[in-house]
Amino acid sequence: MHIARTIEDLRDRLGAFRHPAFVPTMGNLHDGHLDLVQQARPLGDVTVASIFVNRLQFLPHEDFDTYPRTWDSDCDKLRAAGCDLLFAPDEKALYPEPQACKVHPDPALGDILEGHFRPGFFVGVCTVVMKLFSCVQPRVAMFGKKDYQQLMVIRHMVRQFALPIEVVGVETRRAAGGLALSSRNGYLSDAERAEAVELSKALQAMAEAVRTGERDFSAIETRAIASLQERGWQPDYMTLRRRADLQAAAPGEPLVALAAARLGATRLIDNLEIDT
Repeated sequence: MHIARTIEDLRDRLGAFRHPAFVPTMGNLHDGHLDLVQQARPLGDVTVASIFVNRLQFLPHEDFDTYPRTWDSDCDKLRAAGCDLLFAPDEKALYPEPQACKVHPDPALGDILEGHFRPGFFVGVCTVVMKLFSCVQPRVAMFGKKDYQQLMVIRHMVRQFALPIEVVGVETRRAAGGLALSSRNGYLSDAERAEAVELSKALQAMAEAVRTGERDFSAIETRAIASLQERGWQPDYMTLRRRADLQAAAPGEPLVALAAARLGATRLIDNLEIDT
C-alpha cells in the first residue's frame, strides 16, 4: 500500500488507472470501515482510501482536537483489507489556503435532523467530499449506511453536479447486541457501552410498532424518546421519516427510523430501514 501525502503524489499514482474505487474516512478505523474497503475492491481497478480529520465539519464546541487519531493501527488495517493507495494529506496539503468556496447542500435535506442539531455540519462534509472527489476522481465511492442522512446528502450532491461517480451505501456493521460500530464508541465507558445497545433496541421497537400496524407515528416517536430518557439518555431526535428524502412520513411509504442521542458525554447516531 502506497501512502500519498500530497495531491500531486496521489494523482501521479492514479495516472495508470481508469476506475478508482474510493473509501473516504477520518481514520480511527473499525470493522465497518474495513467492510467498505473490502466491498470496494471488486468495483474498481484500484482501491483508494483517505484519512483526513476534516475541521470544517466540527462545530466550535465539538471534538476536533480530541478526535481519536490511530495512524499506525489504521495503516495496518487498511493493508490487511487490501487497500492499494492511502491518501493522507495534512490540512496544508488539502486546504493550502482558507477554503472560501464551500458546497451548501439543499436545505430541505441538509438543514434537518443532523443539520438542525449541528448547523453547518453538512456544508463541511460536502465541501471536503467534493474536494476529495476532485483529487481522487473515483468512479465508485463507498459510504456506510450508519450515517444515513450523510449518504443521502452525498448522493444528492453527486446528482446535482452530474459527477460520474456511483455512490454505494454499505450496510451498518454492528457489535454483539446490536450497537452500530462507530469511531466515537471509543469514548464510552464499559458501563456506557453495555447501555449503548438500547439505542438500536429503541429503533427496533419503533420498527415493530410500524410493522404491527400502528399508524400514529408521533406517538411511536414520543414513546421511543421517553424510553431512552428514562434510562438517562438525552435524545436529540427519534423519528420516522420517508426513506426517499427524509421528509415527514405517511403510512404505506418505505420508511427509515433515525436516532441521535447523548449517553453521558458521547453522542451516538443510528438508523433502521423499515419495510412495511
